[in-house]
Amino acid sequence: MYTSPKILILDEPTRGIDVGAKAEIYTLINELVNQGLSIILISSELPEVLGMSDRVLVINEGVSTACLDIDAASAEEVMMYATQ
Repeated sequence: MYTSPKILILDEPTRGIDVGAKAEIYTLINELVNQGLSIILISSELPEVLGMSDRVLVINEGVSTACLDIDAASAEEVMMYATQ
């Protein structure tokens, strides 16, 4: 963070932590976004992806299968593209 990045890539930032710590991480992520930082959030937790994202890029076996605006994304639709 000391280098003032424009984009931050977070790979499974909440894996293996308790619910309280997750909430703190989500707050920190939202604060960074509000400061103008772009976040690429990689997560296998679908509720986390749907709750924290503006857009969802679905990748299956290394191939992009969909790019969904969060307003149109549902768990069912994401899973459909993830399992094609």
